[in-house]
Amino acid sequence: MGAAHSKPMIERLIHELRGLRDSALSLERDLADELARIPPSHQASARNLIHYLALRQHDIREFQDDLAELGLSSLGRLERFSLASVDSVLFALSRLSDPQIPIELTPRPPVDFQSGSRLLAENTDALLGPRPAGRSVRVMVTMSSEAADDPSLIRDLLAAGMDVMRINCAHDDAAAWQRMVDHLRAAEREIGRSCRVQCDLAGPKLRTGPIEPGPGVLHVWPLRDDSGQILAPGRVAIQDAARPVSGSAPILPVDRVLRDALEPGDELRFLDVRGRPRSLAVVKAEDGRLCAEADRNIYLGSGALVGLYRRHVFVGSGVVGELPALPRALRVAVGDTLLVTRGHELGRPCVENEAGMVVEATRIGCTLPEILRDVRPGERIFFDDGKIGGVVREVLADALRVEITHARSGKAKLRSDRGINLPDTKIELSALTEKDRRDLDFAVAHADMVGLSFLRRSEDVDALLVALEERGGRHLGVVLKIETRSAFDELPRFLLSALRSPRPGIMVARGDLGVEVGFSRLAEVQEEMLWLCEAAHVPVIWATQVLESLAKKGMPSRSEVTDAAMSGGAECVMLNKGPYVVEAVRFLCDVLQRMEGHHQKKRTMLRRLGVSELRPREPHPEG
Repeated sequence: MGAAHSKPMIERLIHELRGLRDSALSLERDLADELARIPPSHQASARNLIHYLALRQHDIREFQDDLAELGLSSLGRLERFSLASVDSVLFALSRLSDPQIPIELTPRPPVDFQSGSRLLAENTDALLGPRPAGRSVRVMVTMSSEAADDPSLIRDLLAAGMDVMRINCAHDDAAAWQRMVDHLRAAEREIGRSCRVQCDLAGPKLRTGPIEPGPGVLHVWPLRDDSGQILAPGRVAIQDAARPVSGSAPILPVDRVLRDALEPGDELRFLDVRGRPRSLAVVKAEDGRLCAEADRNIYLGSGALVGLYRRHVFVGSGVVGELPALPRALRVAVGDTLLVTRGHELGRPCVENEAGMVVEATRIGCTLPEILRDVRPGERIFFDDGKIGGVVREVLADALRVEITHARSGKAKLRSDRGINLPDTKIELSALTEKDRRDLDFAVAHADMVGLSFLRRSEDVDALLVALEERGGRHLGVVLKIETRSAFDELPRFLLSALRSPRPGIMVARGDLGVEVGFSRLAEVQEEMLWLCEAAHVPVIWATQVLESLAKKGMPSRSEVTDAAMSGGAECVMLNKGPYVVEAVRFLCDVLQRMEGHHQKKRTMLRRLGVSELRPREPHPEG
């Protein structure tokens, strides 16, 4: 571009960039009251966030192209040092316009190019612990219930690279959590690595209620290879029916006379619940107990008559004892009506008349019936991570009448204890429950950080900070879990609230968030959250379904490997529990180390962000 053509362009760019700078400072003045609540240690970060929000309220993509054409920074990486980036470009434009006239810009930026990166690194170390060798991204692992009584599992996780232990307070109890922490501290002393502990408060999680139990049925089946050949028979332990059946291992209860008569090599013959003739071979297990093995698929019901055969000769009979009821699922299809009830009644399937017409709709309860008062007709509702979707057609006195509009393959099974999402509903419920307040006592005594779940308003953050103050826990890190659409919309204000904590953090809970914002928008929303948190110098924990197949089945999918590699844009990655979680930690650490030298943030095109809108708080009415 020639000088004659570039001079007007440069003057225009200076004018536009000064306007952007003025808008950033104007928003800072408007939010002076909120800034005053933030301690001096985080003032610079809060001001930088506000400046970034102001800049992102404009679409400057053409402006960026013009800067790139002049060979200048296009402001594509301004998150950590927003005003400093603007000022740097203004100085360069001023030199191009007239090198003899220096430009003066006041006030000075709250952070410069060095301090912006340093603040994020310092906040990350403060929350997540020292940077591990070979990688900057930390690894968080959710503890299973078994970890409370398996110190070797926790030791192996720490040795594999776990940097943060996550205790989900929605499961187990304080005694189990204490054992998990004790095992971790012992492993730290043995291995010589430190590890932080995060307690995630359960929050008011909306889930489906219990369903009428199904019949008592024992299902036994052999393990087969891809060609159908048996690799191992199905095995079930045999016990006296007088003893209650408990635990997850399959158990066949039979009356004592039959149990005492059994010998290895015997055969039990019967008709299963489908009326099919089946048999079980009696064998002696490694521990000396009697077991039965099946080489075919068997469904055996309570009260079934069993014949005892020895060398193919009938020698007696007995009866199967009481078997645990099978968990039941409700079948729903697109077009069906589902009643989500407020009461404590058990869920049950629909009732049809002789003509096959539905005379009573399928019903299921929910864990937080008080939330249903906030729902309005026309609002969407999703179940089980979005596998089933519907629209609320009517709000009744005791239920919501929902029309099912989405189900995989047109039909799906709805089970108890599955998540319910209401992305369009303005829910007036505190994120801090009474159980959460009790669990905070444990967190303050034993954890390094606490996670707040299902927050929707900045008042939820205020309530947590007050509760921590009351328990002497202001030193704890505070991690805000963004898992609803309303939480994403409020993220700028949540970040300002989080900066009142000495050690703030944000967790991107992608499972619920994907349902709430729509999976087509999830990638965009994730990126916007990373930008906003980087502008606030607040570390991000990337959570939900990272290497899920590897942790649960021992083999990652191709898309999961790519997802794990891209998670390096966050400061921490969370893995969920599973039988192969130790292998998943090793794999993730290896991926993160390999990607460490490859990742370099690319230029971002700065269109206007809807989430950037932030205005001073409306004063609360007194009374």
